Amino acid sequence: MLGENGAGKSTLVKALVGYHQPDEGAILVDGREKAITSPVVARELGIGMVYQHFTVVPGMTVAENLLLGRGELPAVIPWKKVRAELEDFMATTPFKLDLDARPMDLSAGEKQKLEILKQLFLKPRLLILDEPTSVLTPQEADEVLGVLRDRAHAGDVTIILITHKFREVMSVADDVSVLRRGRLMGSHCVVDVTPEQLGAEMMGQANLAAVADAEKPAPSIDGTATSGWVRKPHPDALTRLRIEALHVMGDRGERAVQDLSLSVKVGEIVGVAGVSGNGQRELMEALVGQRERTSGKVWIDDEAYLARRDQNQRMNVRSLPEEPLRNACVGELSVALNMGLRRFDQTPAAIGGWLRRGVLRERARALISEYGVKTQGEDAPIASLSGGNVQRAVLARELDGEVRVLLVANPVFGLDFAAVSEIHGRIMEVRNQGGAVLLISEDLDELLSLADRVVVMSEGRIVHACDAANADRHVLGSYMAGDHGNHNIAEAA
Repeated sequence: MLGENGAGKSTLVKALVGYHQPDEGAILVDGREKAITSPVVARELGIGMVYQHFTVVPGMTVAENLLLGRGELPAVIPWKKVRAELEDFMATTPFKLDLDARPMDLSAGEKQKLEILKQLFLKPRLLILDEPTSVLTPQEADEVLGVLRDRAHAGDVTIILITHKFREVMSVADDVSVLRRGRLMGSHCVVDVTPEQLGAEMMGQANLAAVADAEKPAPSIDGTATSGWVRKPHPDALTRLRIEALHVMGDRGERAVQDLSLSVKVGEIVGVAGVSGNGQRELMEALVGQRERTSGKVWIDDEAYLARRDQNQRMNVRSLPEEPLRNACVGELSVALNMGLRRFDQTPAAIGGWLRRGVLRERARALISEYGVKTQGEDAPIASLSGGNVQRAVLARELDGEVRVLLVANPVFGLDFAAVSEIHGRIMEVRNQGGAVLLISEDLDELLSLADRVVVMSEGRIVHACDAANADRHVLGSYMAGDHGNHNIAEAA
């Protein structure tokens, strides 16, 4: 099932599992109308769902989490019998998890496998998966989807897969349906449809070849193959951003970033890949000044960079951290004032120490129009905007004017399908105009599409680096999964 954010996918499947009640219409199971009034009723009908966000209980063991999925439990659990049952179940699955392990000690990929195992343990007849590969390495994604496809083809279960990745649809699905603005736009056999056709149905326009997962190579102006983007060459470019032996502590006092060294040249995008929770967030926060650096140096050109406001203004350093409403906005202030946070104390927004709100509102109106920010007006509190529109508003502010260094984390998170290509194009424009871009993303497709070089972070370190044009998805995935082999970490940067 494909569709933009807001197309109605989650609302539809939540009605199937009893979290939402339909206003009209009927749900038929085995040809008979059923009133699915709660998740308990859905479970009794053999309908299960793996949600986009984890629902496991961190303090309970894998065994306890599996058992908890059954719902009603006896007052006293016969653990010897249950343990034997769980071990027999695990023997039939390809996902081998320690029954005594706790989710707090599992990787993101292992937690996702536990979510799927919870549902398979209940033996559902219909299994709904909402973006199940978003936290998996490429190998884990192939493993999970391959196993589920085999089970479906064996007749054990019927699966509805919600995804935004055309590659997954084309490789594992038998049929595909597209939703747009709450309506079914079309259903197809996968062998009879192309990503371009699916994109057109999602967007309601005919030509989306350039946006179809940005996987089709296109010639750049220097004749080399790129992932759909025109890349301006920058021969003999100098290093603009340099990170040397950076150490950063995490929220629990652990070493989140360890001895990290990295450089980004003028006119280059360096992508940082990695499974969530391997120090990417702490790295970004340390670079933008939201987290203390334990040791190490950061340089822009030949000047030590401390992420102070005066440096940002003078050196044209811009950033888009994760969760921009929390990290890059003041929620109670208007859209106009938030868009003016970079300029409120500069002419013409301020004269003689006095803020000229009219100037900020005028500029905000122009940016709202240019970036398609959906808001009730420039005077609306920015906290009233949807997550995707907060993202648009902050990106509009950060890309307004010259950008020499751009620090970005998951820049299209929360944005609809239409905006993704537009925002990617703007990031590429910064690169082509000579900006140095550090792009942190959990979406490997995004990195391979945009980056000139890709580095992999694992356990707070850079463990691998390669040119994006020659990158092997599964090699990257092995490093993301922690299989560092005998490679020299110091050479990776």
